[in-house]
Amino acid sequence: MTDPTIASTIASAITAAKDEIAIVNNHIHSNPELAYLEFTAHSTLVHSLRRLGFTVTSPAYNLPTSFEAEYSNVNPSDNNNDQGRLIIFNAEYDALPEIGHACGHNLITTSSLAAFLGVASLLKSHPHLPGRVRLLGTPAEEGGGGKLKLISSGAYKDCSACLMVHPGPQAKLPPGISAVSFVRMLANVKYRVYFSGREAHASISPWEGVNALDAVCLSYNAISMLRQQIRPDERIHGVFREAGTRPNVTPAECVVEYYVRSTTRKGAERLGERVLRCFEGAAVATGCEWRREDLAGYFDVRPSRALCKAWMDSMNSMNSGERAAEEVQTGKWGRVAWEDPKDFFQGSTDMGNVCYECPGFHGVFGIETEDGAANHTKGFTKGAGTQEAFEKALECGRAMAEVGWRVLVDEEFAKEVRREWEEDMKAAAEGKEV
Repeated sequence: MTDPTIASTIASAITAAKDEIAIVNNHIHSNPELAYLEFTAHSTLVHSLRRLGFTVTSPAYNLPTSFEAEYSNVNPSDNNNDQGRLIIFNAEYDALPEIGHACGHNLITTSSLAAFLGVASLLKSHPHLPGRVRLLGTPAEEGGGGKLKLISSGAYKDCSACLMVHPGPQAKLPPGISAVSFVRMLANVKYRVYFSGREAHASISPWEGVNALDAVCLSYNAISMLRQQIRPDERIHGVFREAGTRPNVTPAECVVEYYVRSTTRKGAERLGERVLRCFEGAAVATGCEWRREDLAGYFDVRPSRALCKAWMDSMNSMNSGERAAEEVQTGKWGRVAWEDPKDFFQGSTDMGNVCYECPGFHGVFGIETEDGAANHTKGFTKGAGTQEAFEKALECGRAMAEVGWRVLVDEEFAKEVRREWEEDMKAAAEGKEV
């Protein structure tokens, strides 16, 4: 259990900034922006952090809509100016086309901003304790692979732990459970495939053409048959990006895009090779040429068990000590479970790539939505904008701050987190699930 004084300091800092956090949350939700175009969200966060007294690097890491806010203590007795361990909270804020914040990234920003403020307040009140806390603006999670670019630019270098939470549909959770801590997500390899044939008039001289759309359709059917032989927790799905222009012109150029998911990075790569053979076979059968473009793939989320347990314990401690019994029993503020139901959150995220760089945490909390609407629907967009969802995000951020503080000041806990992560990376290299 977190020291009451520590918990109180975190809670007070978040409460003091609640109005400012609400402005950020509401403005981001009301102004949805697509990947790498999150200029309003970026500006809103940067100005808010500066009003709160923090130095902000903007833009950061060669990304126009990324930023970095950091607070640190330097140990004056250390000749090496040791700043201690570094913890990072990810702030996501990109939205989806046409349906806005249907994945609730405004709430991710809210929780991470709250956690950052909580840890920063503790560092300020303990000036002789070395440590660093960073709020990292992470654009373009929705298919853009923003964190991959941040990784390549060194944003997570020397990070002791990276934490974030994500909203999901409360209706998918068992009664009395409001969040889950140990959340695994699928690895996702992505391909854009180009088929090239030869144009012809489809009525006058169809024999002169080589139909690229035939290659697309043949590969689609081959992949559909392949699904019979894949594991229940694997996924293959795709769309036709270009499939011809007129019915009387044999399509010479067609483009498809496919996602291939599995429980591990290596598993997704193996399944991806089988999918690529479907494209190759279709090209051979139709006489087309083909080439592939590898898009930014997401690794499997491999959460730190130590971080997950600490967050679960902090959340449940708050619920048991501060929430009215009826709120807990109704599920409005239910307990945090260890592991998610199988069908709760089977997507992919670039936070998975971060988990291969440092120990990571990616908990999921439930929000109420009309008719149990899930992520990536208009119903979820509406749910992500409610006051209740905002309050839940704040509480999740508060618990993340408690966990982050433990990483900074608890030597044994920090060693446990690191040791566990190093062992898991060995398992990942062998293709084993977390």
